[in-house]
Amino acid sequence: MNSPRKVRVLVVDDSAVVRRSISDTLGRDPELEVVGTACDPYVARDQIIELKPDVLTLDMEMPRMDGLTFLRVLQKHHPMPVIVISSVTTAGSQLALDALAAGAVDVIAKPTSAWSIAELGEQLPHRVKAAARARFVNLRTPAPPGETVRPAPPPRPHGNPRALLLIGASTGGTEAIKRVLTALPGGMPGICVVQHIPPVFSTAFAKRLNDSCQFEVREAANGDKVLPGLALIAPGGYHMSLSFEGGHYRVSLGQGPPLHFTRPAVDVLFNSAAPWAGPDTVAALLTGMGADGALGMQRLRQKGARTIAQNEATCVVFGMPRAAIELGAAERVLPLDEIPGALLDALRHGSGERQSNTNLP
Repeated sequence: MNSPRKVRVLVVDDSAVVRRSISDTLGRDPELEVVGTACDPYVARDQIIELKPDVLTLDMEMPRMDGLTFLRVLQKHHPMPVIVISSVTTAGSQLALDALAAGAVDVIAKPTSAWSIAELGEQLPHRVKAAARARFVNLRTPAPPGETVRPAPPPRPHGNPRALLLIGASTGGTEAIKRVLTALPGGMPGICVVQHIPPVFSTAFAKRLNDSCQFEVREAANGDKVLPGLALIAPGGYHMSLSFEGGHYRVSLGQGPPLHFTRPAVDVLFNSAAPWAGPDTVAALLTGMGADGALGMQRLRQKGARTIAQNEATCVVFGMPRAAIELGAAERVLPLDEIPGALLDALRHGSGERQSNTNLP
């Protein structure tokens, strides 16, 4: 019986120490094979043609040609899954987000010590395998400007403090979340978002969304109130959970063990909201590898929340939504561009249902 084909990886970084550390980390996984390394984009170009890798890991700051320029050229002429490994500086975070917008599958923070890349352990191989499964056409089809029609706003949220929108995503999620949130109007109930993303990058991600949305978006801080007109992004490296006290939701951040290889995890957010969930709670699970968020979404639906999963055709990786669908946790399964309107419909109907049912807690 033939063994499964290994995922072939090309490592591109100008540091020989980093190339060796990444190669050693990936080489310990029996499902992966590092087929080559390259010190700059010009060498990488030749290696791609010769070695035909399935996935590229790419540094952003390199001689002769920077990583972002190379990525844009690569995706135009030889599109393939790319994981960006970038510094955690402010400039590095902005470059990483630009790379995701240009078609990179994922971004991983480069440790401050080159040798400590090995500490990424299971995370780096997990991300590489996710990238190998990406539906690559969906990385290169951004919504045309002006095509999304903004639906009518939901009921005014200040009359219903329980109204809440929850969103979770992983691989391919930064662009998917942007497409959902920028299609929503002002006057939204409180929104909480978990995207699998490293520390520092989440700050830049929130700022970029804030510049594009019709409501405030910022990285969550411990103790924040979840207020109408505000979207809170879970910080990289911290789980985000909710409690309901004093007539409003409040955020708690913690550094408990990673769940599903990640911190923050969607299941932590969804499970924490379940005790207070009802028809005015709406949850969406977007593109991503694995099963994070599926069990939490199941609990939410059991409590009466409205739940939506992104469909396979528009996912970069149809893992997390698939898991939710198979559990029966997703009430609706929709293409990405139909999700904003469905969220608003659910909030409108759920708000009225909660207010008309005095038996709900």
